[in-house]
Amino acid sequence: MSDPPPHASTATEGPPRWVLDTNVLVSALLFPAGRLTWLRDAWRSGIIVPLASRETTTELIRVLCYPRFGLTPNEREDLLADHLPHCESVVVSTPPPIPDCRDPFDRPFLELAKAGQADALVTGDKDLHSLAPAFPIPILTPAAALATLPAW
Repeated sequence: MSDPPPHASTATEGPPRWVLDTNVLVSALLFPAGRLTWLRDAWRSGIIVPLASRETTTELIRVLCYPRFGLTPNEREDLLADHLPHCESVVVSTPPPIPDCRDPFDRPFLELAKAGQADALVTGDKDLHSLAPAFPIPILTPAAALATLPAW
């Protein structure tokens, strides 16, 4: 019997490794008393391990700079410091084949999920959910992802 690939995860091997899309992350980071508070608590306590790539981190930083959030540079740094140290970094040197997607900003999340052999891609994005039948990694809503965690 061969060993699983280095990024493969099983229920007994450790916490689930999830790709969290930008909207999910921003909701968890900016609204600490919101409906996704559990997610921030989950990565802080090691219940889940978020995956991050250069491209997905760049996208998160770009979105946190939106004027509508009114965040100062120090506030953005604090939010990133509450997330990035808990992430497993995945280098996506050669993007793997993924299904065609309508939004080019979705591609890095699909590529990260596949290259990092994530246990799930967690998103509320309907375009991404429409790709679930053609994608080898489960694409879950935050509520469906929460339901997979034991006794949370």
